Amino acid sequence: MALRQIRIQGDAVLEKTCREVKEMTPRIRELIDDMLDTMYDANGVGLAGPQVGVLKRICVIDIGDGPIVLVNPVIVSSDGEQTGDEGCLSLPGKAGQVTRPNHVIVRALNADMEEIEVEGETLLARALCHEIDHLDGHMYTEKVEGSLHDVTYEED
Repeated sequence: MALRQIRIQGDAVLEKTCREVKEMTPRIRELIDDMLDTMYDANGVGLAGPQVGVLKRICVIDIGDGPIVLVNPVIVSSDGEQTGDEGCLSLPGKAGQVTRPNHVIVRALNADMEEIEVEGETLLARALCHEIDHLDGHMYTEKVEGSLHDVTYEED
């Protein structure tokens, strides 16, 4: 496992649509492990393939309840609304107000290529929408209401 370079907004790879994963290979398993390591190292809650320069429909999420690996994810249902600050590892130090669904259901494959359904509310719903947007070549900055602002982090 290794840390991968996180691509920063402006990198053309972040604007491209990802390809479906047809089969789980040792290289894709390694990619998933690397993405998790990279996300945790950067103190993120999610990371998508394009953010590490790989145009595959894979994302990883962990809002504090353990890692979720999604291969070829699709939002099948969404409802409600939430507006809140959103940031991204591909635009460090910035955040902006974004309105997202408050509840989503996502159908995907897990790392064993078994079909799963993930239901998320509040932060998990936001993370699911955010990461799936990356797979379609979109960043949260396209949805920001108002302007971006600097984010300051407190030391533990």
